[in-house]
Amino acid sequence: MLEDILAYMAAVDTGWIYLILFFFSFIENVFPPSPSDVVVIVGASLIASTTVGFLPVLFITSFGSAMGFILMYYIGKLFGDRVVRSGKIKFITEEELSKTDIWFTKYGYKLITANRFLPGTRSIISFFAGMYELDVYKTFFLASISAFAWNVIIIYLGMELGNNVDVIDYYLSTYSTVITIATIVIAAVFIIRYIYIKKKKK
Repeated sequence: MLEDILAYMAAVDTGWIYLILFFFSFIENVFPPSPSDVVVIVGASLIASTTVGFLPVLFITSFGSAMGFILMYYIGKLFGDRVVRSGKIKFITEEELSKTDIWFTKYGYKLITANRFLPGTRSIISFFAGMYELDVYKTFFLASISAFAWNVIIIYLGMELGNNVDVIDYYLSTYSTVITIATIVIAAVFIIRYIYIKKKKK
């Protein structure tokens, strides 16, 4: 997959490359399956051979990611209570929500700071940040810092890409897969725990 994206982007005008990088950095917060990290790595791999610059790539991708995060923040702020507290999601009780309120209020900003290093949970964190109405300016700042730190790493990987396309693609995919599986397992544990407690009370 990485080789195909590389071949396509190498033939595209620099302005379009920046636009593509912004789009994928933005959209991954709204549509998590988006291969944005792979696209950013590929874009960074063009720095040495084209007019694509390190700083433009870094700032464009970080800004795009932060803007996508804030979009989901406002969706959470506007619709979070209606969706989560509506009672339609059966395994979420008022008791669990009260615990989540306390937990997210206490650790929410730390989760925002770490969100770029937690594939598969980024859109969830931004949604709940909005739902719990964390300070939007602080949220945007921390989301930008998180994106900046993460993008420095993957842009460096892109610059070092060279003949190691397969290796980098493998490790990046493996990292994302492991984190995603871990997230699903943790969610499953909470759901099973809830079902067990509910049955025990009957």
